[in-house]
Amino acid sequence: MEAAIIQIPDPSSASGGLVARARGGDFSAYERLYHQHVGRIHGLCMRMTANRGEAEDMTQQTFIRAWEKLDTFRGEAGFGAWLRKIAVNFVLSERRSGRRRYEHTVEDIQVVEPAEAPRPAPVGGGVDLDRAIALLPERARLVFILHDVEGFRHHEIGDRLGIAEGTSKSQLHHARRILREALNS
Repeated sequence: MEAAIIQIPDPSSASGGLVARARGGDFSAYERLYHQHVGRIHGLCMRMTANRGEAEDMTQQTFIRAWEKLDTFRGEAGFGAWLRKIAVNFVLSERRSGRRRYEHTVEDIQVVEPAEAPRPAPVGGGVDLDRAIALLPERARLVFILHDVEGFRHHEIGDRLGIAEGTSKSQLHHARRILREALNS
């Protein structure tokens, strides 16, 4: 099975001028960059942690770190790619340090009030992809996100997670199997 990398348009191509202004100390330019990229970064953090509170904290920390390190942005890749790298490294660093716990909490469970229209069921009656990803075992979830969503290679994932390349491949296979079963149920 070929790896399915999900491509989401990166607003970085239009943000070069904003980056230059932000590097010059223009906080309003950085604020615009924040608004352009916050959804993507939050989504990445949410998928990696499967915890809304953790994802919000890590999203904010990503943007704080990016502001502090803006002078190191070389522009070789887009600004969004640079932010995603900061987010991935931060989430993995927090995971390794044990300072964060990635558990599902009551606030992560969506409650549908009777007045709300229920969300349409995905094709086949299964769960939606984000929920299925959130239910993966942590390592399988991280490998899946890093490989299939962010486009990392197995040796890069192995380096970041401290696992062998073969383990990364095995975890990806495991994650895809679980997702396939969840989405087809």
